[in-house]
Amino acid sequence: MKKTTKTIPFFLLFTAFLTNSTMAQDWPNFAKYREQNAALAPPSKGENRVVFMGNSITEGWSKVNPEFFEGKPYVNRGISGQTTPQMLVRFRADVINLKPAVVIILAGTNDIAGNTGPSTLEMIADNIYSMVELAQANGIKVVLSSTLPAYDYPWKPGMEPAPKIVALNKLIKAYADKNKIVYVDYFTAMADDRDGLPTELAKDGVHPTKAGYNVMEPLAEAAIAKALKSK
Repeated sequence: MKKTTKTIPFFLLFTAFLTNSTMAQDWPNFAKYREQNAALAPPSKGENRVVFMGNSITEGWSKVNPEFFEGKPYVNRGISGQTTPQMLVRFRADVINLKPAVVIILAGTNDIAGNTGPSTLEMIADNIYSMVELAQANGIKVVLSSTLPAYDYPWKPGMEPAPKIVALNKLIKAYADKNKIVYVDYFTAMADDRDGLPTELAKDGVHPTKAGYNVMEPLAEAAIAKALKSK
């Protein structure tokens, strides 16, 4: 019996090529917020603009609980799936050029998941430190966030992220303490006995529900207020 080979339609191959080509050409995803950044007026006199820099946990914050951002000078610049090197590359476009008083950085879990390739904890921490130093060089105060707990990643099971996140948070906190940077500890407030996220705070164990963001919000507000008061 003659075997038949299943062929993939050309248009599917071409679409995949275009998708991969676009990602390669805009790896940090500058296009995501380019128009919004251009349309955003400079901060008014006395406005303490705050930029939230991060991944899907930050991006999803505005979608799951938009009330937190309404009526406040908060600008969400989270991009789903991003790792710290991607954030570092777009940091000037999506943070510095918006002239915030404060940036709150929440990052690291996608690096541990290997979304853009393998990373050591030191590599992740170095990228975060570089974002801090860029902000400070431009007169922007910083809030460093702990990486949220995660026992497993639904899109990449078996990575055993929990102990790696604990170790990364120790590096971030030590750097924050040494350099007198405000640190917001979401991890301690949210972790269960496995160092993961309980289902009531994140149904998939990674992305917070509204209840999860309700835990984070007063911590973020207090950290922002502390940063604004710092010298």
